[in-house]
Amino acid sequence: MVKILKDLNFNPKSHMSVATAEMVYAVNKKFTEERLSAKRDMQQKKEARERKRTQAATPAGRPSLDKLKVPTAGTIHKDSILTDTARRLERKKKKKERRRRRVKREVNREEVTRSYRATMATLESTKSKKKYRRTSSSTGDETDTDARNVISVNEYISVAELGKLMDHKPVEVIAKLLEMGMMATINQRLDLDTIEMIASEFGFDIRVAMEIGESAKEEEQEETLATRAPVVTIMGHVDHGKTSLLDYIRKSNVVAGEAGAITQHIGAYEVTHEGNKIVFLDTPGHEAFTAMRARGTQITDIVVIVVAADEGVKPQTVEAIDHSRAADVPIIVTISKIDKPTAKLDEVQTQLANHNLLSEDWGGKTITVGISSKTGEGINKLLDMIILQAEMLDLKADPSIRAQGVVVDARLERGRGPVATVLVRKGTCKIGDTIVAGVQSGRIRTIANDRDQRIREVGPSTPAQITGFSGVPEAGDSFLVVKSDQEAKEISLKRSQIKREYEYRRPHAPVSLAGIYDQIQEGQIKEVRLIIKGDVGGSVEVLSDTLGKIATDEVKTNIIRQGVGAITESDVLLAAASDAIIIGFQVSPDVRARTMARHENVDIRFYDVIYEAEDDIKKALEGLLSPDVSEKLVGLTEVRDTFRVPKIGLIAGCYVREGRIYRNAKVRLMRDGKLIYTGVVSSLKRFKEDVREVKESFECGIGIENFNDIKIGDTIEAFELVEVARTLD
Repeated sequence: MVKILKDLNFNPKSHMSVATAEMVYAVNKKFTEERLSAKRDMQQKKEARERKRTQAATPAGRPSLDKLKVPTAGTIHKDSILTDTARRLERKKKKKERRRRRVKREVNREEVTRSYRATMATLESTKSKKKYRRTSSSTGDETDTDARNVISVNEYISVAELGKLMDHKPVEVIAKLLEMGMMATINQRLDLDTIEMIASEFGFDIRVAMEIGESAKEEEQEETLATRAPVVTIMGHVDHGKTSLLDYIRKSNVVAGEAGAITQHIGAYEVTHEGNKIVFLDTPGHEAFTAMRARGTQITDIVVIVVAADEGVKPQTVEAIDHSRAADVPIIVTISKIDKPTAKLDEVQTQLANHNLLSEDWGGKTITVGISSKTGEGINKLLDMIILQAEMLDLKADPSIRAQGVVVDARLERGRGPVATVLVRKGTCKIGDTIVAGVQSGRIRTIANDRDQRIREVGPSTPAQITGFSGVPEAGDSFLVVKSDQEAKEISLKRSQIKREYEYRRPHAPVSLAGIYDQIQEGQIKEVRLIIKGDVGGSVEVLSDTLGKIATDEVKTNIIRQGVGAITESDVLLAAASDAIIIGFQVSPDVRARTMARHENVDIRFYDVIYEAEDDIKKALEGLLSPDVSEKLVGLTEVRDTFRVPKIGLIAGCYVREGRIYRNAKVRLMRDGKLIYTGVVSSLKRFKEDVREVKESFECGIGIENFNDIKIGDTIEAFELVEVARTLD
């Protein structure tokens, strides 16, 4: 680093010198330029290889034995050259034929095992060295070389793993990283950009591998595809009739012994309408739907949005519409409570049209059905529309392959262990299969359907509860059946490593109001994001306006969501994804939201008075302002004599004229009104005793650290640097 700084025209004394802001900026600029230069070289090498590959695709004709001209008697020297060339070509041709005819010798596994055991028995405790093979780029076909020079990598692989993939020693990779200005150890994990640059330096192209475990999935066969049931998610605003609708559907589609409220311990269930099966996801609004999409999982085929006829479109309805459009799934609008006298169907359809959901009755493309969960009016029509939409989507799956699906919900039960509610998307799973879900793995012990009935296997588009996981998987994790326990453990271990590395490299920690100053100082956040929830709309508006006005050129607030009602899992999920703070005004979170907030480390603040919330946010933002630094004069001393003490240096005999002087105080040595030196008091004595401080009108001996040029008549000023907090006013 000292050499680099000297090359950049800086003059550090040693590696212990303090790096200034200019040095840091210059070094970062140099490394950035080198990294960009390396990327440009990498692109040029890649283009050169492409050109070489193109030239290799249309090679010029090689000279053959038939086309060689017979030399005349007068050209003896030329004849000998051509004869040698013909011989070499003949030898190469025979060598290739021998390689082509070479039959691969079969390996006797029992013989190999016996030989291995005999060898291991003769070995002592000496550790064998790893052997590394250098790839040769001068022989072999060009196409084969290009294929060998492409390596498949995952993000955050270690230096040792990258070296193994490229068939190079880890020391060589570390040396190349040092040349590029990066310090790394053999076990340090690298990001994708660094991996690409290092691979290019060694002449390799990279191909990002699929998600860990993707290779274990079986492909569907066209001839074995079968029609599967649609997966329907019902979303909408609170108290708009989602639960009542699901209750009515469940009562009318199950046997009498199963009638009743929807089972709350499972998140998905199956009903039958006119011989057609439909799978409903029982989610508390759109929170779980968003959680699954946030984890990259798409399981819903159709979304049914419920809007109350007497209340119309509400904020959560708009959120449900936005989430459905982001998932790119068909939307069916259900207008509930049409039997009420206060129902306003035309007004509701107008509000829906304002959000680009124009009903088919009004000439649009959105299927709209009016229903009543009390009388049952329109329920059958809604189910018919769902089946019709599913037929248009032509949903199919292969039941003959190993199962693949999604974890809808999971919990830990006493006596049963981890219990996961899963929805199989493809294939079939049965008791005894080895499964992987996220970072958890295991073997299926029991399978139960949505009515708690034990079953032996479960097929496509079928919800079920399974036990046997090693831990509790997360909602939204994909699960799949693999061939063996060893494969499941390998996938689980690799996913755990990637997850741990991702959490370690996460750009910033969860935001809290107490620690927001430290995070802004580290440059992690640029603004304070807030989610405001209140008991009534008026309070939310006032609080939003009040907090939104608290801002300066340096810091500001950003209200990303405001709404009326209790704090839900959706709010906590958004806060975790956006690093926001939740402000609850006379509301509290429900049990599931509180649990998720603890799990995601989301800061939730509760207030009853608007001005208390304003004061807290203002104080937090004032902490974000860089403080004003000023000097405060502590004491003033006059040098009346000097003494040289062996092994210590020059000591100034001083008289304290003002204030006080104390040990380790910052001091300035002034001579004839000019600043001579700024340092720290290293020793302070009164007579022969070491003292902590000396007050006004007393004499003392002062030693200044690393400075001996003190003369009689000099003035020593002791001062403090005081940080004065700035305010937003």
